[in-house]
Order: sequence, then C-alpha cells, then structure tokens
Amino acid sequence: MAIELADGGAHHSAETRRETGIAIHDILEGNLFRPKGSPGGPYRLVLKTAENRLVLEIRLSDFSEHGRIALSLTPFGRVLKEYQAVCRTYHVADRESHLMRLEAVDHGRRGLHDEGARLLMERLRERVELDFGTARRLFTLVSALCSKGA
Repeated sequence: MAIELADGGAHHSAETRRETGIAIHDILEGNLFRPKGSPGGPYRLVLKTAENRLVLEIRLSDFSEHGRIALSLTPFGRVLKEYQAVCRTYHVADRESHLMRLEAVDHGRRGLHDEGARLLMERLRERVELDFGTARRLFTLVSALCSKGA
C-alpha cells in the first residue's frame, strides 16, 4: 500500500508533519484497508479534501483508478475541532517540558483520537474493510488535511 496527502503538508507545523509521517509509516508497515468487492491490492491511497468532503482516491499499484469515496466532513466537525485544540495544547506542553500537563492532555488526546477513528470506521463500513489501528492512523491524516496551518 502507498498513501499520500494531496496537499503535501507543506503548510503544517513541524509537529503535524512529524505525526503525519509516523501515521503514514505505520499504515505502510501494517494495515487492513480493503475496499469491499475489490479483487485486491496493493492500493495507492490519495487523501484530499474538497467542498467539505474527505475524498479517498483509491488506485492500484500501477496508478490505474480503482475507486473514489467521498465522505461529508460535517459529522467529523466537533471531534476534529476538539482533537486539533488538544493537539495544540499537547505540543505546547511538550515544547515547554511540562510532564504532568503532557500526560493529562495526552489522555484526552487519545480519547478523541479513538472517537475519530471509530467515526471513520462507521462512515466507511459499507465501502471499506479496515481495522482500528488503520482507522486511527487515517484519522491522524484527516486531521492534518483539515488543519490548515496547524
């Protein structure tokens, strides 16, 4: 599997670029992402946003088109906003080496991350089989796509 963000991430903070890189690495190392009714991959997944939608362009390894999924971002609005706010607080605590604050904020961040992953799995369940770990990493990428300048 290959994965990329259509925006390239150049406008993101160093922390967001690092988290995006880790999420992509983890997806490449081990994932369950299988479009329903597909004869199989490997897949090339391009994630982008357009008109308040998350767009997943699915291609095969030879770059041929394999499918396209568009999901409204509206159901993700609250969890994305809260997750991004907690991530900003987390990064400040990390830079300032506030260990106690960092641990408390990280607990909330993980909870929101899990909520976003479950929502992503629910929204994709009719079209894509994926496991929770892959959904968590994909949610990291969705958050990065939706956080212009973060």
